[in-house]
Amino acid sequence: MSSAALAPFPTELRVGVPDWLRDAHAAVPERLPTRAERFALVNALAARNIEEGTGGPFAAAVVDEETGDVLSIGVNLVLHSNVSSMHAEVVTLGLAHSRTGSWNLGRDVGHRRVLVVNAQPCVMCLGALLWSGVSALEFAADGSTVERITGFDEGPVPADWRAQLVERGIDVHQEGDTGEEVALERYRDLVESGTTARYNGSGA
Repeated sequence: MSSAALAPFPTELRVGVPDWLRDAHAAVPERLPTRAERFALVNALAARNIEEGTGGPFAAAVVDEETGDVLSIGVNLVLHSNVSSMHAEVVTLGLAHSRTGSWNLGRDVGHRRVLVVNAQPCVMCLGALLWSGVSALEFAADGSTVERITGFDEGPVPADWRAQLVERGIDVHQEGDTGEEVALERYRDLVESGTTARYNGSGA
């Protein structure tokens, strides 16, 4: 496309969630005190995101670690927004920032909030969660397995990424039970059905 055909310079960036996700808020419990409940939610949202064609098979939630209160839920909105950075973690953290009215979700101001994701964050999303103020990361499927099953590119994630987060006061927990297996099963099903072709990009 020539420069003459481009629209004028935009002056704002707004990304709204799709209608189906707005409707889904009504069914989300106010509290999700257990990891099993949290992973059940993000796995279900990730599958719905593919069904609706609004982005990749990734979803996340921000939850208060002590009370289980749900601050925000989100999904990958790359296709919905046509913005490559709208990964599930970035969307969900941004919505949590908006709800709390603060760029700091709590680690430095006395709160402990956890980012829950159905897959290991890509290299971009690691940076996003690092600066967000969350106290912990809970994820299901590991990045290398997601890449192998789907062909997605999670970027140059450092081999010691977990240690780097822990060093900065962010706990890391991988769900090695039902949550991980459900996530991996969903990825396999989506690849076999061909629906991941709609999200022919990379990352979570």
